[in-house]
Amino acid sequence: MSPTTQHELQLARRMSRLGTETAFEVLNKARALERQGKSIIHLEIGEPDFDTPSNVVEAAVDALHKGWTHYGPSAGLPELRQTIAEYVSRTRGVRVSPEEVVVVPGGKPIIFFTMLALIDEGDEVIYPNPGFPIYESMIRYVGGKAVPVRLREDRDFSVDVNELSALVTDRTRLIILNSPHNPTGGVMQRKDVEQVAKIIGDRNIPVMSDEIYSRLLFEGEHFSIMSVPGMQERTILLDGFSKTYAMTGWRMGYGVMRPDLAAHITRLMTNSNSCTASFTQIAGIEALRGDQSSVDHMCAEFKHRRDVFVAGLNKIKGFSCRMPKGAFYVFPNITNTGWKSKPLADALLEQAGVAALSGTAFGEFGEGHLRFSVANSLENLQQALDRIDQWTQKNL
Repeated sequence: MSPTTQHELQLARRMSRLGTETAFEVLNKARALERQGKSIIHLEIGEPDFDTPSNVVEAAVDALHKGWTHYGPSAGLPELRQTIAEYVSRTRGVRVSPEEVVVVPGGKPIIFFTMLALIDEGDEVIYPNPGFPIYESMIRYVGGKAVPVRLREDRDFSVDVNELSALVTDRTRLIILNSPHNPTGGVMQRKDVEQVAKIIGDRNIPVMSDEIYSRLLFEGEHFSIMSVPGMQERTILLDGFSKTYAMTGWRMGYGVMRPDLAAHITRLMTNSNSCTASFTQIAGIEALRGDQSSVDHMCAEFKHRRDVFVAGLNKIKGFSCRMPKGAFYVFPNITNTGWKSKPLADALLEQAGVAALSGTAFGEFGEGHLRFSVANSLENLQQALDRIDQWTQKNL
């Protein structure tokens, strides 16, 4: 029983600008239905259903036994920062030093800290919509103006560089890119990335490039704006371990950026989290330096599941779905069902036992779509397709 309060809770005005991540809300609702005895297939949450590779787990256990249980430097352990610098140098074709790396607990702190460090009241930030909801939430929270660039289905949800160009003003202080993209699985081609760099030109507009799904790419090769000549010093690279190595619960990500900005991001770490857990960082070294076959296996399995699930969705009345090129999401168009996204997502959860997310959970331009995660077994994905098909036959 909650205690009676005599005084009204007086929140800071900024709290009214703070959004949320609907995936966790739907997950909680789905689990509540499960506690009532209802069978739910979870396609709402964005995390691999694989276990963390055994060599990474063993490295963490060994680190615990060896005493890696104390505070570390706020920017991260030197050994991990060096390993990340080598990895990014190799994969992005640029020269990165450990001083440019900041290790944080998860990917979101890089988003939050970047906004806190660079965005003043009224500054404009261009971000993809539909897109990861924390972008818009953090822009608004720090008092910035969120400027959406619409990702369109007829472009396979890649950024239209002409539309982006028209949004750049003298008040633009940051551009956010995300490829492979959450929630659509869209991928920016190299020519489009290079065109964004050309649009920026010599202007002092940094880019936060969210590349957390860079290793989960089904077609072609990943290309970072950090790799474009002249853009490295204006790029804040966001990457991490959660998706690539099935380490969502370990909470470890990192940012790579110019050293003077890294020093300020490190101060924000000192003031908020102190540091990232030391034993998880030792495991991160093993993840990057050790056997990569688990990553390849997981990516191949996600691709197979994608193929099966997209084919199945395209047979269901009212659904049409393009083939995503990366990540582990599909983003079908449901406008022909005659339903809006949120009511349809709710109905599928409560009546069909399939947990998905409304496209509007990712911004206003997500209307007319749902997001399903294919980070579940083929058996469960097929069962989800059967349930959705049966529901549509009864209700459409």
